[in-house]
Amino acid sequence: MIPYGRQSVSEEDIEAVTAVLRGDWLTTGPTVTAFEQAVSGLAGGHRAVSCTSGTAALHIAYAALGVGPGDEVITTPMTFVATASCAAMLGAKILFADIDYETGLIDPKAVDALVSDRSRVIAAVDYAGQAADYGALQPLADRVGAKTLADAAHSVGGTADGRPVGDLADVTTMSFFPTKNLTTGEGGAVVCKDPAIAQRAHEFHFIGLVRDPARFEITDEGPWHQEVHEYGVNYRLTDLGAALGLSQLRRLAEFKRRRTEITARYNAAFAGVDGLRTPVQRDGVDPMWHLYPIRVLDGRRREVFERMRAAGIGVQVNYIPVYWHPVFAHQGYRRGLCPNAERYYAEQLSLPLFPDLTDGDVDRVIETLLHLVG
Repeated sequence: MIPYGRQSVSEEDIEAVTAVLRGDWLTTGPTVTAFEQAVSGLAGGHRAVSCTSGTAALHIAYAALGVGPGDEVITTPMTFVATASCAAMLGAKILFADIDYETGLIDPKAVDALVSDRSRVIAAVDYAGQAADYGALQPLADRVGAKTLADAAHSVGGTADGRPVGDLADVTTMSFFPTKNLTTGEGGAVVCKDPAIAQRAHEFHFIGLVRDPARFEITDEGPWHQEVHEYGVNYRLTDLGAALGLSQLRRLAEFKRRRTEITARYNAAFAGVDGLRTPVQRDGVDPMWHLYPIRVLDGRRREVFERMRAAGIGVQVNYIPVYWHPVFAHQGYRRGLCPNAERYYAEQLSLPLFPDLTDGDVDRVIETLLHLVG
């Protein structure tokens, strides 16, 4: 079975992790700091807070932005559930804006129709690896005093209009799950343009601990003292994960080159084929293709999915519209809310795409799909 995604681990990666195991720090040590600095460098120089997963990153980001009861968060249904659920857990009402049917990205016009004084965050998703249109979304947020959030789980390493992912929205969240563009095992990061929001993110992920004596409310304790002003959680990334991430970052450009090469081969093979639609790239975007979301037309997606799996091709579907999940449906969200997203979902099929996919594997995927739809 060819999987739809897979990590690429080198001997250098293994040596990097082994070196940490032989050292003094397994967590909260210098390798975490070095990894956060490297992520910051990748993301426009803004402060990065590492964490245990992409989902943790979203929870941290919404908490740092002060999301709570009475707030509204506008997001896309074409994403993994965590983009919405992490805001909902904090008490926010989730409003789903429809997508651009061509790109799968949130449609700024649909967002514009939902923005109000209750809007706290506009959370876009860089679906499949290309950045959403933050140039159009940011003015909508600014108009009502909201913030933009880029869920960049798919797009780490990409750019838009010459600016890197991490520099496109007020806050950016990243995922370093094994199938993502680089991995720390499990892991994620939050990148914040505003230093104050970044500090809130750091403290939230570090159990809420305040260690700055200038901010202490209890001033008569000794040099060991630390205190908590707001509740937080332990979402800290280990030095083991950070070491793997640092090593992976050194190969990010090569990962991008290979993903782009495979995407181009798929595009060439499937362009103009009846019953298929290749991905549409947004102007000004240099994607870090994480998924290859081909669309299977004429109601054949499930048939093709099952027959590709039977042939040993590990295709996937990304994603069921978020509000179809029972946790949202039970709150009154109904099918038909975002017609473009539902139509896109009915056709979407992710083909295998990862750096270690061989040319022979790519040929096999192409030949199998062309045979099934021919």
